[in-house]
Amino acid sequence: MPAAFTFSTDPSLIDRDLVHHWLSVESYWAQGRTRETQDAAIDASRNYSVRDSDDRQVAYARVVTDGVTFAWLCDVFVDESVRGNGVGRMIVGGVIQDLQDSSTVKRIVLATSTADGLYAQYGFAESPGPNRYMIKQMPRG
Repeated sequence: MPAAFTFSTDPSLIDRDLVHHWLSVESYWAQGRTRETQDAAIDASRNYSVRDSDDRQVAYARVVTDGVTFAWLCDVFVDESVRGNGVGRMIVGGVIQDLQDSSTVKRIVLATSTADGLYAQYGFAESPGPNRYMIKQMPRG
């Protein structure tokens, strides 16, 4: 793990303004997400961050889980200024370790269109056989 960065499971350290900006403005999957929606998502999830040596948040991830059998890793974001320094590996590895240490979760799922290589390093693979996942889009804003 990069020495200049620290992984945290403490939800009180989440910079909600920064996370909202990253996801609603800079991410490809949450463009336009409202602050109210983001705060509700944070409050209903397990949250993770990476901070630099100046105590500035440089990465975020959250997990939606029942804490027993299933977890969905989502909203993983690394600030552009620190990409390429192992921060993505630090946050993904930290999330996986935390779930191994604190739950009996047997399956973690995620969706990505840009970071397959990162997640493959941690044992994530495409679902086998015909895709059995079904999705219903709800008619909400």
